[in-house]
Amino acid sequence: MSQPSRAIRPHGVEYSRKLATAAAKVALENKGQDVMVLDVCGQTAEFDLFVIATGSSRRQLHAISEQIDDVLEKTLGDQRLGIEGYQDSHWIVLDYGSVVIHLFDEETRDYYDLESLWADGKPIPLEELGLKPNA
Repeated sequence: MSQPSRAIRPHGVEYSRKLATAAAKVALENKGQDVMVLDVCGQTAEFDLFVIATGSSRRQLHAISEQIDDVLEKTLGDQRLGIEGYQDSHWIVLDYGSVVIHLFDEETRDYYDLESLWADGKPIPLEELGLKPNA
């Protein structure tokens, strides 16, 4: 039996924006750097948005990922579908279905350069989401 496509968006794209905004806010509050939200709706039916952030240490990446899980699950009632990379902590991926959160160390983010790989995606200014970028 095949699993239903995650492309079915029972909550709509606005709900995805709400999740992405909450995740980006947590990354910013935890001193994540170069935080961005990337709209990839036009490139894939699997998910709507990426949240991408850089952390300076394993400890910081763990704190950001755990806090994001806490906020999205307890506050917004959403449930993470999967997590990858937590043990190695160079690239932690949190899968929330319509939103995928990528937390990188600086070297790994530079190497994989998701922003270029998904260059057809549209960056959403943090200010448009009601957030203030870190200085």
